[in-house]
Amino acid sequence: MVGPRVKETEVGIVGLDVTAAYDRMQRCFRDRGWIETGSIIKSGISSGLALEIGPGPGYTGLEWLKQTQGTLLTGLELSPDMTALAQKNAAGYGLTGRAAYVLGNSMDLPFEDHTFDGVFSTGSLHEWEHPQAVMDQIIRVLKPGGRFFVGDLRRDINPLFKALMWLIVRPAAMRPGLRSSLRTSYIKDELEDIVSQTRITDHRIKIDPTGLALTGRKED
Repeated sequence: MVGPRVKETEVGIVGLDVTAAYDRMQRCFRDRGWIETGSIIKSGISSGLALEIGPGPGYTGLEWLKQTQGTLLTGLELSPDMTALAQKNAAGYGLTGRAAYVLGNSMDLPFEDHTFDGVFSTGSLHEWEHPQAVMDQIIRVLKPGGRFFVGDLRRDINPLFKALMWLIVRPAAMRPGLRSSLRTSYIKDELEDIVSQTRITDHRIKIDPTGLALTGRKED
């Protein structure tokens, strides 16, 4: 039986040691092909200017830039330490001219209406204090016809997959964070209920062995 969700407040990852450890973990996921760039592109976000909410060290968005042509990326991050790290990683990719990172809160996106061709976020949904507000903000800043992708872990994954994830996560200091993220993540029915309270009208929720993905399009 799936336990109740434990609420988490959006505070971001802070501290240089924790930031560095998280960077190592995400770099490992990138190198093993475990980040969701491919799914983002398949969802229809493959051109123009995109917004990434909660980029962390930036690997998902930077890989998206590498795999698309003529695209630009803005990353909105709550943590100053992560923002600095994402900027450093963008320089390492040679993508400083195509990627910009700003500090801000996803519940009040600091952008004009109809700014972005696509919006995506991976691994931060469970941290959003008021997910309905964030989703309404996503619709606000999307251009008509723009697409969105929100991927995250899900709380009801098979215990065997959970145990495997625990063993795979490196460095080991990140394992308590994995446990916390799973406890605060959503299941499909909960996410459907959240979406029903937003301005989103065109959407789909897909489940895979370890997570779920909300995709959709803003009406013209």
